[in-house]
Amino acid sequence: MDKSPDAFRTISEVAEDLDLPQHVLRFWETRFNQIKPMKRGGGRRYYRPQDVELIKGIRHMLYDQGYTIKGVQKLLRENGNHFLVAIGSGDMAAVEAIAQRRQAEQVPLTAAAQPRGDEDALVGQPKVKPSRRFFGLGKGDDEGPVQPDSSKLSRDNRALLQEALFDLLECKRLLDQVR
Repeated sequence: MDKSPDAFRTISEVAEDLDLPQHVLRFWETRFNQIKPMKRGGGRRYYRPQDVELIKGIRHMLYDQGYTIKGVQKLLRENGNHFLVAIGSGDMAAVEAIAQRRQAEQVPLTAAAQPRGDEDALVGQPKVKPSRRFFGLGKGDDEGPVQPDSSKLSRDNRALLQEALFDLLECKRLLDQVR
């Protein structure tokens, strides 16, 4: 008895259809949070048709195209599930359409189209400017310009370096959130 194309599949059925061991499917669930089979009592997995299509795309990229797991994760992050589903099903027209849409989204926005709210910006100016006193940049005798042969930095140059450090730390914090 054959199942309907819309029917849920067990892990053994998916593993057999895709010629993969079951433990590989379980491992991929830990590496790709987009694969979310429904679990019933006793932990039995049931894969939706869209899960199976996504797994086909992941399998194709890993085994046929030679991508690493991190490479496929990046593809999923940048292009979405539909991209890998289209690759897995061999729908090159959909792959091209998704790639073209992605390129269109990367076109720089005009000044009028830039996000206006602070919440819309992913990276930008810190909402609160750091206090120079916070970095230990109180008034001192090193206020003026630095002589070329001097090993000391002027107050202004130290402030610029501290602001650059703050910006780098903020960038690191944002990158850590994305990972």
